[in-house]
Amino acid sequence: MENRMLIEAQELIHSPPPVVFDCRFSLSDPGAGSALYREGHIPGARYLDLNCDLAGPTAGHGGRHPLPQADTFVALLTSCGVGADTEVVAYDDSRCAFAARLWWMMRSLGYRPPRLLNGGYQAFLAAGGMPDTTVPRPGRREQVTASSFSGVCDIAGLRELQGAAALLIDSREERRYLGLEEPIDPVAGHIPGALNRPWQGVTSPDGRLRDIAEQRAHWGDALDSDQLVVYCGSGVTACVNLFSLALLGRDDATLYAGSWSDWCSYLTET
Repeated sequence: MENRMLIEAQELIHSPPPVVFDCRFSLSDPGAGSALYREGHIPGARYLDLNCDLAGPTAGHGGRHPLPQADTFVALLTSCGVGADTEVVAYDDSRCAFAARLWWMMRSLGYRPPRLLNGGYQAFLAAGGMPDTTVPRPGRREQVTASSFSGVCDIAGLRELQGAAALLIDSREERRYLGLEEPIDPVAGHIPGALNRPWQGVTSPDGRLRDIAEQRAHWGDALDSDQLVVYCGSGVTACVNLFSLALLGRDDATLYAGSWSDWCSYLTET
């Protein structure tokens, strides 16, 4: 299972797929990812920006990174030469934080899920890969028909799942989960009843996926739950945990897309 979900740098260099997406991004400096892309990227890679391409417009509710309209995202993929069964590789330099968001979105819409570059951009460089600065020309494929994302819930759906005894997983760092600090959202804490499984536990510090035994240890007894709902701050890094679950055969988990930033927006209403 791991081989069809991940790709090693040497294989990518010697057998590049038709489409590669560079998903590098920085939440603290939104322009950093595109700047790094312009400085150098994996040859043939196209850049996808978290704020502009992998998220839709924000509103009073829905979180900091709401999902874009499905047809808008499908049109973007089509313009990049991606069809329903196109082989795609995605990478970042943030322990899969943003590449996994693309993986989840494509899988949710019925595409062949992209393989993630194990170790990210630094693994490509360490394997002797030579960066490129050329921006690929637009490509075209037959557009996929997809009306909405699947495997996702909003706050109303979350409450229904809670009522059905679903287990909630909070993917943020422990200190944010415990409410000891909150650098982004206006309210600290976590959704009542949620367990903490920080998304960083899926990978080693160099961005490589931990082995299967470590993945299972990361989840513990949560793997045995009938229904899992995963969230983070805004529905982005939760996708790293969802990738891990799929790697272990639990591809039935639900993403609470708005995540904590949506949940706490209702707490601050006057």
